[in-house]
Amino acid sequence: MSSLRELLTAAVAQGAADVHLKLGQPPIFRVHGELVAQTFQALTAAQLEAIAQDLIPSHVRQQYATHHETDFSHQEEGVGRFRATVFNTQMVPAFALRYVKTTIPSFAELGLPPILQQIAHTQRGIVLAAGTTGSGKSTTLAALVECINQTRKRRIITIEDPVEFLFTDARSVISQREVGLDTPSFNDGLRHVLRQDPDIIMIGEMRDAESFSAALQASETGHLIFSTLHTDTAGQSVSRILNFFPPDQRDQVRMSLTTNLQAVICQRLVPANKGGVVPAVEIMLSTPTVRKMMEKNALEKLPAAIETGGEDGMQTFNQALYALIKAGVVSEQNGLQYASNPEALKMNLKGIFLDEARRILSA
Repeated sequence: MSSLRELLTAAVAQGAADVHLKLGQPPIFRVHGELVAQTFQALTAAQLEAIAQDLIPSHVRQQYATHHETDFSHQEEGVGRFRATVFNTQMVPAFALRYVKTTIPSFAELGLPPILQQIAHTQRGIVLAAGTTGSGKSTTLAALVECINQTRKRRIITIEDPVEFLFTDARSVISQREVGLDTPSFNDGLRHVLRQDPDIIMIGEMRDAESFSAALQASETGHLIFSTLHTDTAGQSVSRILNFFPPDQRDQVRMSLTTNLQAVICQRLVPANKGGVVPAVEIMLSTPTVRKMMEKNALEKLPAAIETGGEDGMQTFNQALYALIKAGVVSEQNGLQYASNPEALKMNLKGIFLDEARRILSA
């Protein structure tokens, strides 16, 4: 195989989002969501071991030696920055490297709804970017922070694993901390962050009860918290958070969330008609109806609250996909594939709209 530098240069030139390296296969790029095999030779165990030796930074070597997997960031001079994961398969290292663009795109460039401008100017509470792996959560989070950076004077502290986008101070003052390099863990970073005079705290990912408890505490003292969460829909996010906690603590956490959760932005990347992908975005805001459903523990009604909250700026995945299909941005076939309720979307595209959500809310 050619050098790693040559490989990464080729990936960036082809517009690849990810580079995959595994034993017995040539390097594979993910371009516009599709896996594309390259013409490089198949990788040997010796080559993969050599890449691991060169690529894994010293601060995570022990973690890799103990757990046989680790995450880190890699800067290839003259090529770009990559979020790297190395993990053993059949006792041989394999790699997934995600290319991180140096320029932070705007909401409009990302194809995100205008309501995100309003969400970025939330004064306090918790704002979550949700979705499955590879759905663009981190990019959306970076766009939110950059919007604030360009428009408001705020002290922003990030805790990331690893740092993905590098911010340059504009109107705000931003300090970025990488887990493993600048702080031992998310929880250690969060334990001390309130002493660092932040207005806004960005946490790379909500992973457990301890990290979310720290985020709740910070939001309750008037700070704005941004983070990501692995969920498939915005409505599922509250249940996902509660599942971090033991059953006897969930009611207390739910009531705190009712007060402090300001918005959930959940997205799926859908193949676009003109090539590439476009985000379909589900948005849940802290409206009186949403807060009422959370307070009453009627979490199963949150999707209905989102569906009927268009005037407030909320929308479901089905509504987002309907608009994208009607605008000719995505095909009907792809829209149906990514819909939460394909049958309902089919009916909508035929001009049939049932008022089921309002019936659910009134029940």
